[in-house]
Amino acid sequence: MAAAPAAAGAGAGRGRRSAATVAAWGGWGGRPRPGNILLQLRQGQLTGRGLVRAVQFTETFLTERDKQSKWSGIPQLLLKLYATSHLHSDFIECQNILKEISPLLSMEAMAFVTEDRKLTQETTYPNTYIFDLFGGVDLLVEILMRPTISIRGQKLKISDEMSKDCLSILYNTCVCTEGVTKRLAEKNDFVIFLFTLMTSKKTFLQTATLIEDILGVKKEMIRLDEVPNLSSLVSNFDQQQLANFCRILAVTISEMDTGNDDKHTLLAKNAQHKKSLSLGPSAAEINQAALLSIPGFVERLCKLATRKVSESTGTASFLQELEEWYTWLDNALVLDALMRVANEESEHNQASTVFPPPGTSEENGLPHTSARTQLPQSMKIMHEIMYKLEVLYVLCVLLMGRQRNQVHRMIAEFKLIPGLNNLFDKLIWRKHSASALVLHGHNQNCDCSPDITLKIQFLRLLQSFSDHHENKYLLLNNQELNELSAISLKANIPEVEAVLNTDRSLVCDGKRGLLTRLLQVMKKEPAESSFRFWQARAVESFLRGTTSYADQMFLLKRGLLEHILYCIVDSECKSRDVLQSYFDLLGELMKFNVDAFKRFNKYINTDAKFQVFLKQINSSLVDSNMLVRCVTLSLDRFENQVDMKVAEVLSECRLLAYISQVPTQMSFLFRLINIIHVQTLTQENVSCLNTSLVILMLARRKERLPLYLRLLQRMEHSKKYPGFLLNNFHNLLRFWQQHYLHKDKDSTCLENVSVPPPSVWVVGMQTQGL
Repeated sequence: MAAAPAAAGAGAGRGRRSAATVAAWGGWGGRPRPGNILLQLRQGQLTGRGLVRAVQFTETFLTERDKQSKWSGIPQLLLKLYATSHLHSDFIECQNILKEISPLLSMEAMAFVTEDRKLTQETTYPNTYIFDLFGGVDLLVEILMRPTISIRGQKLKISDEMSKDCLSILYNTCVCTEGVTKRLAEKNDFVIFLFTLMTSKKTFLQTATLIEDILGVKKEMIRLDEVPNLSSLVSNFDQQQLANFCRILAVTISEMDTGNDDKHTLLAKNAQHKKSLSLGPSAAEINQAALLSIPGFVERLCKLATRKVSESTGTASFLQELEEWYTWLDNALVLDALMRVANEESEHNQASTVFPPPGTSEENGLPHTSARTQLPQSMKIMHEIMYKLEVLYVLCVLLMGRQRNQVHRMIAEFKLIPGLNNLFDKLIWRKHSASALVLHGHNQNCDCSPDITLKIQFLRLLQSFSDHHENKYLLLNNQELNELSAISLKANIPEVEAVLNTDRSLVCDGKRGLLTRLLQVMKKEPAESSFRFWQARAVESFLRGTTSYADQMFLLKRGLLEHILYCIVDSECKSRDVLQSYFDLLGELMKFNVDAFKRFNKYINTDAKFQVFLKQINSSLVDSNMLVRCVTLSLDRFENQVDMKVAEVLSECRLLAYISQVPTQMSFLFRLINIIHVQTLTQENVSCLNTSLVILMLARRKERLPLYLRLLQRMEHSKKYPGFLLNNFHNLLRFWQQHYLHKDKDSTCLENVSVPPPSVWVVGMQTQGL
């Protein structure tokens, strides 16, 4: 540790004060100028020069200034901490000082996470602010990193208890004082060092929570392959630690700029794609690969995700973690809610479990021994939910990464899907109790609620698992797989190869598979529920890819089409996100399926209903164009089939008759091309371009393309901007060619839902001079 600058009135310039101290006092021998010291310290903190630490003042000066400013003695304590934390110290006195400082900051941090925080942090939380200004944060970082220093070949050691105190104080300061977390994030060697502190159970939770906060504001993602002995570290975690470690992994394996992928233009994505080709794998991809190289990592995650509440950590171990939560403020809101649930349940059962408030003298802040075994079941459930949230998120991200096929194989092998199926009713989609957990400042329907978040994360996992992968049939049980085979046999069509190849030992057990359970809760979901969007996305992913008649009929027999139409027409759904997900699902369900169109016509059996349906379609083509595309493709196929059943549907179905009209197609074309431009293309609205291309290429097949182009020109003139529409479409087509040359997932999806293939579209449009 570098020698501290001489205090005022000491050292070589005896009798002369430093310029910084003179400025702080307002001149020679003057009284302290209110606020001036804090200003000087803040400036020193920003520049690294001048006043930066308490050791630059005398204890007499600090004591006198403290009487006026009420600094709670923190600068004086820091002065003592400097004196007792040198390299050759035994750290005993140092730890005692930390014990004095800790409660001064922890009470402010507790207030910060439970209050509205309307006032400025410096005014409301002076202790943490003063602690940071007088150099407390930097000093604690130095103390924590002492084990990295060797003296005469021997590394210094500090106790776990002392490390724990340092971590707690650092975190409390991060919570209350703006900018501290960002400053710590800039110390890359310190961030890497923190991982080594997770080897001890005593410091694990404090370290993990501090790391999570630091990584959340770090500009550059940390690389896990730089963490010393990562494989050994993770392999030695118990299941409880591994679940908490997933909170950190969630930050390290997710691409930093993909949180709202739909909001990023495809132009930006193309630029990023080209950049990534030259830079190699991203930090997130490197971190995913590092985790997958750890023996047994995915298997342990699957066990955590599928563990039943009765198999979770015992009462004593759980209470030990609650003790950590009790003093560790990242989980203060959760703990507060847990305690409330526990008290309600305990009162109902006339139990005597009591968790004392902060500051009580009861040893360790834990209940009396006689009450420790009376842990409410609701608390155990919420404990498990909080764990599964993090684990499912990590598995979901890995499923969408570069090693997707490897992760798929492991997830199937370790029976994640059957395990989640067994937890579906009792944990994942359990009924809310009257005392369901609600976080501070939220309500039961808020997406921040652990119950709500678990459901959404579960649905996102199913969506990622099923999307364009043959393992999707693991969502069924043996009886349901037999049903798929029977549907193919009855229709006299070949059985789906992926069904034949499915390992029956890895599918769901019980009376219903996971897909069927999802359909059941989907049909019971209230109209205003935020789950509708995610449920529809998860079911749609099961249908995506090569169209399977058997898959469609499996869902049709369970009333899915009627449910979707009820939501679109009879409930007159207003949510654009839900409508889009329902239109996409309806398109996949009906595509090329004569039975689905017959069912549609049976449900939409009046002109009034049909007009409501059309109103929903036309209200936003960005949301409904996938359905328009699927119906257009189906119409083209039906018109080329010689079959009485198909002919009957063509003559009776209102929807097919509507789409077959040239004015209808031209209206769709004009609006689809007009609402998108190269500069505004996103993952969400690029489907409008693809749908317009389908309509035009099918017109080309029927030798109607010149007619369609002339009609578009007339529509341009009638709208008084001749040339604009076709020029815009020409630019879109050129961009489309460049974008899909990457052959990324977008192109794969497009080829799976479109006839003819994209290469034919390009040639055809160029032939017409576009």
